[in-house]
Amino acid sequence: MSDNNQSQASSPMFNIEKIYLKDLSLEVPNAPQIFLEREAPEMDMDIQTRVDRVESAIYEVQLTITVTAKRGDKAFFLIEIKQAGIFRIDGLPEEALEPTLAVACPNILFPYAREAVSDVSVRAGFPPVVLQPVNFEMLYLQQKQVQAAGQPN
Repeated sequence: MSDNNQSQASSPMFNIEKIYLKDLSLEVPNAPQIFLEREAPEMDMDIQTRVDRVESAIYEVQLTITVTAKRGDKAFFLIEIKQAGIFRIDGLPEEALEPTLAVACPNILFPYAREAVSDVSVRAGFPPVVLQPVNFEMLYLQQKQVQAAGQPN
């Protein structure tokens, strides 16, 4: 019986404690004139992740997405979303913790951020912005290559 309890204590644990919208910003600097424009703007997306240890096995992972719509130097809108989650991760080998925080957690948060961006763009009077899926594993591997080469992020 004690062997069973010991194996449960050492088995890896991954729980989503909370998913929440930490910050939301919308700017439509050229309203109302921008709504008279007929040509579609160019869209640009920037994505960043941040991990903070809250307690020994509790982490906050934050996914920041900035979407800018403009044509030339005229901005249509700027949306910035900080989608966050609190994750309880315990019992993982050290080499598995970083990829879990950098890949698995952002993969969980992205659909929530994507929905928020779409909803905010519609509420601002624009067509819905549907973000394309993001390959967080590829971004993580690219970041590791940059770090291995000794270049700043």
